[in-house]
Amino acid sequence: MTGSEKRPDFPAHWFQRIDDTPDEAFYSSPRFVAHIDTATIEALTNFYQDFVPSGSDVLDLMSSWISHLPTNVRYGRVAGLGMNAAELQANPQLTDFVVHNLNERPQLPYDDASFDRILIAVSVQYLTRPAAVMTSARRALRRDGAICIAMSHRLFPSKAILAFHELRPVARVQLAGRYLEAAGFSDIEFIDRSPAGADPLWLVTARP
Repeated sequence: MTGSEKRPDFPAHWFQRIDDTPDEAFYSSPRFVAHIDTATIEALTNFYQDFVPSGSDVLDLMSSWISHLPTNVRYGRVAGLGMNAAELQANPQLTDFVVHNLNERPQLPYDDASFDRILIAVSVQYLTRPAAVMTSARRALRRDGAICIAMSHRLFPSKAILAFHELRPVARVQLAGRYLEAAGFSDIEFIDRSPAGADPLWLVTARP
């Protein structure tokens, strides 16, 4: 493991998974389902309305068939990186996409300073090399860019790292912040946008 792939100082077993078979097999079939409630999706979209300026070049990291971005805002590039080509092809907001396994190759396949915003929506729990991914994400952001990790309480149990099974919700959010801190991000902020009576929505934002 290189220095750029150094994990935060947490128990090593936290990054293990119940199912450690290749992710390509698990994600080979598309899942055209919503992973959070409708009200929570609306809350995330409303947050993005303010967080992602019009005209931004955006990377939807760990993307699928829905990006949760507002439809009334015109962006520049909206690139998607995910694990299933059919899901990515079905996403109407993406201008381009790539199928890429971050647990095998945590380096993002994009040039330095390519994006104004990087978004990770309800997927960070599946990263086994999160500090390396966040380090590469920081490289791909422009100087005045920002990243947002959106989290809730749902997950695929067999593919989520064990930390997300063992830790209470507040500690999971703090863990995401530590990923960003380890990667050299600054201005790390925690935001709760959970709608009443729906899935929670916890946000962690930072700047490179």
